[in-house]
Amino acid sequence: MKPKQKKILNYVLLFAIVVCAFFLRFTGIEDLPSGIYPDEAVNGINAQDANSSGNYQLFYIDNNGREGLFINIQALSIKFFGSTVMALKLASIIFGTLTVLGVYLLSKEIFRSQRAGLISAYLTTFSYWAINFSRIGFRAIMVPLIMTFSSYFLLKGFRTKKYSDFIISGLIFGLGFHTYIAFRIAPAIIAALFVFMLITQKHFLRSFWKQILIFSVAVFISLSPMVYEFYNHPEYLESRSASVSIFSPEMNEGSLIQTGLRSFGLSLVKYNFWGDQNWRHNYPPYPILDPVMGIAFLTGIIYVISKALHLLWLRFKHDVHDEKLYLYFFLLAWFFAMLAPEFLTAEGLPHALRAIGTLPVVMILATIPFLWLLGKLSKHTYSSMKITIFSILVGALIFIGLFNTLKYFVFFQNNPKQHSSFNANLKDIAYHLQTIPVETQKYVISGNMERIPIKYLNPQMPNISYLYKEDFLSLDPKGDFVVVMYDKEDDIITKVRSISPQYKVIEHEEFPGDKFWEIKK
Repeated sequence: MKPKQKKILNYVLLFAIVVCAFFLRFTGIEDLPSGIYPDEAVNGINAQDANSSGNYQLFYIDNNGREGLFINIQALSIKFFGSTVMALKLASIIFGTLTVLGVYLLSKEIFRSQRAGLISAYLTTFSYWAINFSRIGFRAIMVPLIMTFSSYFLLKGFRTKKYSDFIISGLIFGLGFHTYIAFRIAPAIIAALFVFMLITQKHFLRSFWKQILIFSVAVFISLSPMVYEFYNHPEYLESRSASVSIFSPEMNEGSLIQTGLRSFGLSLVKYNFWGDQNWRHNYPPYPILDPVMGIAFLTGIIYVISKALHLLWLRFKHDVHDEKLYLYFFLLAWFFAMLAPEFLTAEGLPHALRAIGTLPVVMILATIPFLWLLGKLSKHTYSSMKITIFSILVGALIFIGLFNTLKYFVFFQNNPKQHSSFNANLKDIAYHLQTIPVETQKYVISGNMERIPIKYLNPQMPNISYLYKEDFLSLDPKGDFVVVMYDKEDDIITKVRSISPQYKVIEHEEFPGDKFWEIKK
């Protein structure tokens, strides 16, 4: 195949992969996941308030505090599309899709291979882990995006020595501090890259000190608004992470080393053996990677560890300068640094969300066995061995695509535990309230967090009150009213029937287990 034709084919394949990625992240978003989890809805409420007041904040203090960039982008989406499920999750869909492109560029840069980029992008597209978090309105989805693009431009800059690449990389990297608390460990990855480039390349600082300075200034420019915010509000630096840290006496119970080893072990096994048990993060009890991708990742990371150590030994023993040394240690530093937000905590492990920063590097490491097979394929002429290798490659890629797609869009979608984990009945309540006449007084009996998704989907609904059970029992409701309950409360039923025996209790169940109760005439 001619180089031009090969280039066109690569672009066609990349376009097809990105289109598939968007489709898997966007299709049926109103109904899958089946509800809006209260943590997502808090973002939506803050976004609505920001749109109403014009006060778009760098840091929102609700829900243990959250960086504001993602919420402000959600606010823009809600301003254009209204308070819908799609508007709340559109940012995640877009960022999840763009991450596929970022992984392609980064993998291509690391391996200097279009094939590597396409394989890594394909794995990211069909990863259940990536699909899942691209369909949830959590700000953490920005971390893989920021890491892939900033790393791509940084590595490209070291290859081309163009100042523009370092500026773009630095500006993007600085934005990472506006995304999710786990990103705060990311500077350790850059530091490790610089250290191993210093070890690998002769006259590294003499050759790149200007570029490193430009990168650092660019980082500070995009980081500085958050620095100023934390300077004025140092209390924002505190987070729930401190209370669940392995260093907390309540968590380690005096056995720090044992607790740390346990957390580290649980953080590792989620990829291949025993995954996150939270239905919002994974499909329990299975690992977060499918069998083929899991084996590929395990093979890839073992290969990189062994090669990195071997090249390090050659560097100091025989003064061999191989650029793969810093690339391998960069991948390892990325993986273990972005795993730290998970294994430095001792609660809810394994935890796929806290480790979401490892997602791109896991896909890149899983690419290595596929590249090895492609290398073997090119060495064989038409023979049974070539047919066997080709069949293994195609079969593995087809399996990954079908397995994860069916797992999410069939098994996960129809599992009652998914519905309950995402509080699907709260969305059902919100939509049911829209069918009740506007003039009717509506009382919603629920807890503080449970009412948030309902409020988000009905931001301007008139004649509605959100009450705790005790508050309603102290009321004396008059006129035409309806009571909607998240949980069935016999005390409330008794009270309403004492007002008028004409009131009846209706149990609504849109899906087995997704229940709520209504009291109406």
